[in-house]
Amino acid sequence: MIAELQCVVLDCADPARLAGFYQCLLGGEVDRPDRRWALGDGWATLHTAAGPVLAFQRVADHRPPRRGHPVHPQQFHLDFGVPDLDAAQTQAVAAGAVVLDDGAGTGRPWRIYADPAGHPFCLVQHGDGEAAVGQASPRSA
Repeated sequence: MIAELQCVVLDCADPARLAGFYQCLLGGEVDRPDRRWALGDGWATLHTAAGPVLAFQRVADHRPPRRGHPVHPQQFHLDFGVPDLDAAQTQAVAAGAVVLDDGAGTGRPWRIYADPAGHPFCLVQHGDGEAAVGQASPRSA
């Protein structure tokens, strides 16, 4: 092993707002002091309830990615396991998510959204109702 993952960093226009959005989705603590980085006006962090850390970095000329758009490519997406897709969708949209693909009529166990800064993410439900991050999630979300 060469390295250890410290956090996943998302570019955005408003780090505090995006940290709050993901806190609503994942729980955890926004801007918890951490020796690995300094907190500041252009940076926010979320130490999630499950352990991983997300960080949000202000970019003055942030251009949100657009799913399936070659000029504003997606670049990556996040998968979040949920026990109930309908309930999770209701809560995510109330927190500021935008539905990109609700999977209507497909029977697939995931749905695709954009966060308030335009980053794509999927809510994924395991077949038995138990949350399973990343299972059966599309590579091209």
